Amino acid sequence: MTKDSKGGPLPSFEARLAAARAKQGLDPKPEDPSKGDTGPTPIGVGMRVGVELLSALIVGAALGYWADKWLHTSPMLLIVFVLLGGAGGIANVWRLLSPTASGAKTNSTSGETPEADMKDRHRGG
Repeated sequence: MTKDSKGGPLPSFEARLAAARAKQGLDPKPEDPSKGDTGPTPIGVGMRVGVELLSALIVGAALGYWADKWLHTSPMLLIVFVLLGGAGGIANVWRLLSPTASGAKTNSTSGETPEADMKDRHRGG
């Protein structure tokens, strides 16, 4: 076994690494268990819903406009792609607001059904 300059055994690599990380302040601070994850805020959910719908419509309109210019079918493909973009946006919002398909019938943190938990989150409670 190797010895350090003072004659004692060298500490393990993990011990030296932990000491160096603590000295540099790189170790994550332990989380306060009383805070917990409060979930998304109602304003955050509302903003995301708006962004999802608007971005899907913009992408659909841009693709439709480009396809119309390319194939000289104005405005047929624009109408089709705007409708498809709107449907895609609604599907994204539906997926955002619906409970997870693979999840259990109750929420693991509150013991309530996902619908009741979502309503509480939107009310701020």
